[in-house]
Amino acid sequence: MLPFLLKLRDGEPVSDQIVRAAHRALASGELREGDLFPSVRALAQELKISPTTAHKVMQQLKELGFLISRPGVGMVVRAPSLPPLAQRLALLESSARRFLDEARDLHLSLDEATVLLRQLGDDHP
Repeated sequence: MLPFLLKLRDGEPVSDQIVRAAHRALASGELREGDLFPSVRALAQELKISPTTAHKVMQQLKELGFLISRPGVGMVVRAPSLPPLAQRLALLESSARRFLDEARDLHLSLDEATVLLRQLGDDHP
């Protein structure tokens, strides 16, 4: 069973969605340091994704410092210090591109789309 909520969406790499969901779960307290994280096999079965994709997710989470391997235990959640800005922004890139594409399709300028983001940001501090 996944230790956090995730609803996969079309149009965005599955691995990016899972990494972002794990990051959010850790930030919200849904995942805590020391929690066990599912194995590659369990992750693949639970989400009905390929083991290759599940392995990619695990590698990304390890590289970001969110997981460590404990012999005899498995993968364990680690609360790293805040990743560099570039890494955090990279997690938003595909969503931002989709947002900009939709705004462009609606004939909204970047300034007009930014107004919406600022309003939403004010609603969700």
